[in-house]
Amino acid sequence: MFKFWCSQEQGDPRPQEVTTNSWYPPCVVSSPSSSRPGTPNSTNASTYTQRVGERPHVSPTEAAGIIVYLKDKSVDELRKLLSDPEAYRQFLLSIDPVRTQNNVRDELRNETLQLARANLEKEPQITELRNQCMIIRTSELASAQEKLNDLTKRKAEILKSYSSGSLLHKLQESMNKTDEESETLHQQLLDKEIDLATFVQKYKKLRVVYHKRALTHLAANTSLVG
Repeated sequence: MFKFWCSQEQGDPRPQEVTTNSWYPPCVVSSPSSSRPGTPNSTNASTYTQRVGERPHVSPTEAAGIIVYLKDKSVDELRKLLSDPEAYRQFLLSIDPVRTQNNVRDELRNETLQLARANLEKEPQITELRNQCMIIRTSELASAQEKLNDLTKRKAEILKSYSSGSLLHKLQESMNKTDEESETLHQQLLDKEIDLATFVQKYKKLRVVYHKRALTHLAANTSLVG
């Protein structure tokens, strides 16, 4: 296994050139001809410090997961990943979490496209339904609304006729009418238009009705006031 980070493989006489625009520490990108870790100059040290500050924080668990994919690679392979963008991209796409994420992304994209196509296919049907709703709104709805207004008005009139005040008023009118009939009957007796026996029979009946209605009216008024 390779010596990680600042160690160099021994016995490799060929120098390797690696770009200095790397996010690895300067000791990794230094020439392998030296058996000691390279000492970064001020420019490299400043660049490395800046890049380290720009990198997001990686937890130990995430770092361990990445090391699993890198531990069996040689130094040359690691340097190729560092210097070759295409090699780095292929390596990144080969990692299981990245593959899983890409698969999920592709599935979501395909589902979104399917939903969009389904919605576009339903557009003529939606347009037809919208036109039908417009026709109903301008014709049938107006007629139904007018009928509803009439029924609402009739309902209000019926409820008003059965209100307490309305019933008491009707009862009072019935009392007055019965009282007038009694007076008319009495006048007929005085005018000798009817005999006494007929008068007594009819007058008694009218007065019983009158007093029943008067008692009912009095009870209703007392209940409303109480």
